Amino acid sequence: MKTNKIGFIGGGNMASSLISGLIASGHAPEHIWVSDINPETLATLATNLHVNTSSSNEAVIAAVDVIVLAVKPQALKDAATGIAAMIRQKQTLVVSIAAGIPLSSLSAWLGEGVAIVRCMPNTPALVLTGATALYANANVNVTQHNLAESIMRSVGISLWVGDEADLDAVTAVSGSGPAYFFLLMEAMEKTAVELGLNEHTARLLVQQTALGAAKIALEADESPEQLRKRVTSPGGTTQQAIESFQQGGFAELVANALKAAYNRSIEMAKQMETL
Repeated sequence: MKTNKIGFIGGGNMASSLISGLIASGHAPEHIWVSDINPETLATLATNLHVNTSSSNEAVIAAVDVIVLAVKPQALKDAATGIAAMIRQKQTLVVSIAAGIPLSSLSAWLGEGVAIVRCMPNTPALVLTGATALYANANVNVTQHNLAESIMRSVGISLWVGDEADLDAVTAVSGSGPAYFFLLMEAMEKTAVELGLNEHTARLLVQQTALGAAKIALEADESPEQLRKRVTSPGGTTQQAIESFQQGGFAELVANALKAAYNRSIEMAKQMETL
């Protein structure tokens, strides 16, 4: 079976996490290439992960079967136009993890015939528990489709969406989602200290409770609503807390927050199209 050679344009945190995930899942470091403008970044990757590194994007493209664009969104146009001719010549699959850059822009910069997969990962990918949504243009074949999915699956779950516009909803739910949970954890920890616990104890209890709740939700067949009802005893302490949340408009507040993130994602995508 062919071993796919994977190249990264940009060697920042997300690229480093993807590379770590690929290696952990059995992909040999010698089949991974990275280019970056920062020599220190390349030196760190070479030392810690033993991958091939280069300051030349072209050298990386020449060696690989798929390119992951992992530069900052504002730098993507220059990077993409600089490699476009070589990408078209080699017919290399391009996977973009740059937030907010639509396929229309990527195709304009790289060429209409290029196979492109646009991804929306989230920050838990940094600890190999990410959630990534993917959308492919019409030039991506079945083999390339599976290759893109396998790359992103190395840092968590990967899900395909049926329409590129769905990525805006993904951004609102999972892309920004970790911050929502951190906000709740922050509020719980602060209140726990006010109730008399020391900061270390409060933080550890909140962190482990969040982990445990997520694990139960992942492994159970029930919906979150059913799980909530199952651990809420009538007249008990949990019911009092839940009723307080509901009386404060918790569900409406969450809905408004996600819709605000969704609308902002659409606005930002439109702004990116003018780059």
